[in-house]
Amino acid sequence: MSANMPASNATFLVTGTMGCIGSWVLRNLIDDGAKIIATDLDMTVTRPKLLLSDDELEKITWEQLDVTNAQAVNTLVEKYKPTHLVHLAGLQIPFCKANPSLGAAVNVVGTVNLFEAARQHNIRGLSYASSVGALGAAELYPDRALTEADLPIPNNLYGVYKTANENTAKVYWQDWQVGSVGLRPYVVFGVCRDQGMTADIAKASLAVAANKPFHIRFDGPITMQHANNVARIFIDSALAENQGADIFNLRNDVIEVAEYVAVLQLLYPESKITFEQNNPLPFPSDFDDAGLRGLLGTVPHTPLKQAIQADVEQFASLLEAGRLGTDSLTQ
Repeated sequence: MSANMPASNATFLVTGTMGCIGSWVLRNLIDDGAKIIATDLDMTVTRPKLLLSDDELEKITWEQLDVTNAQAVNTLVEKYKPTHLVHLAGLQIPFCKANPSLGAAVNVVGTVNLFEAARQHNIRGLSYASSVGALGAAELYPDRALTEADLPIPNNLYGVYKTANENTAKVYWQDWQVGSVGLRPYVVFGVCRDQGMTADIAKASLAVAANKPFHIRFDGPITMQHANNVARIFIDSALAENQGADIFNLRNDVIEVAEYVAVLQLLYPESKITFEQNNPLPFPSDFDDAGLRGLLGTVPHTPLKQAIQADVEQFASLLEAGRLGTDSLTQ
């Protein structure tokens, strides 16, 4: 880790903490011994409860926050004086399509509000969620691992908004030297991942744990990152206190969906996982993460088989304890 301050001495403000990555960020920050201000608009701690004990949840300072409200963001930052910020709040592709104005307010204005608070209060390190959704269709790019020099060509509003976030970060560095790291996850999998089409990869492990059939709705090549690794990367990227406004791709496992299902069947011969053929996801599938490695030194990566086994065991434990159901398998 390339860090200027140990996490145990840091105060982290995290937005979007009720989501999958946000919940794993909390898990990691608790392990680090950091001081945490966890925020979201909906304060129902459904996902964090899957990863944290009641005692651990009590160690966190919880604050409801509407990131579209600039005054509320500024007041919260002024109150707690965080040293580092992980900005994950945002609306995904279908929500942006259904309500473009709200999508722009949350994803674009909300991000501007966090950057402005970081500027006003001299936050030392900031990482934020961009996405491979900022890029365009796979056929628009060369057939190789894409680098950050391959420009976004977004073809949906979510991607347009994420591109705006990346450009906002560049201007905040250019004009006010607010350093940041934007990260582009792709297929994030693990416990707590239950929304969006790419969540089908995580749901497959839940189905294995529940001994139920499940059909993944796509095939083709994908780039996968375990949620725990992604959370660690967001934290380490903030701790790096980057002097610039860099945007980094995430890589880890590049695999065909058919290969992923084959690994599941190898590990769990009784599994009943199938996948839709000839229906690849509409994004590039391989990314060069050399830039991120240059910043962090090493990028956290749990080997795929180990990650799958850990997920199935964790899902099985949660199911047995009655802390998780299988409704998401039919959504």
